[in-house]
Amino acid sequence: MDHVEKARNLFLAGANCAQAVSGAFADLCRMEEGQLFQLACGFGGGVGRMREVCGAVSGMTLVADILYAPKEIGKEGKDDQYARIRELAERFRQETGSIVCRELLGIEPGRKESAVSAERTPEYYRKRPCVEMVALAASILEEYIAQNPFVR
Repeated sequence: MDHVEKARNLFLAGANCAQAVSGAFADLCRMEEGQLFQLACGFGGGVGRMREVCGAVSGMTLVADILYAPKEIGKEGKDDQYARIRELAERFRQETGSIVCRELLGIEPGRKESAVSAERTPEYYRKRPCVEMVALAASILEEYIAQNPFVR
């Protein structure tokens, strides 16, 4: 199963958007899915359902950090990683028009939402583009990795 299909399946199984994207790349990250689910949990719903940066973009960032970010503190390598994350996010923005959860969902600015996640019903999946956002982020990341091998 490719990473895009895996991300879709994880989301449809109940993972949040960040968990679905990051969990789909567990094989490349050399981590258990559960570890990635823990690391990504709070990024769902645009960070704790605050509807800020899309969780799919956050999941993409998490995987890119695991695969490419420097292991030491300091400027060296950090700027390269920032540029990489901007490139990935820009690819997502070009496809969707935004990287902001509330904008992708059409939620008016200033509207406060509960921290309680919505029940996953057929209606939920019909009215939300999240599974497509997850697939897009996984596709962008998969393509990036194919063109930019990482060193372990």
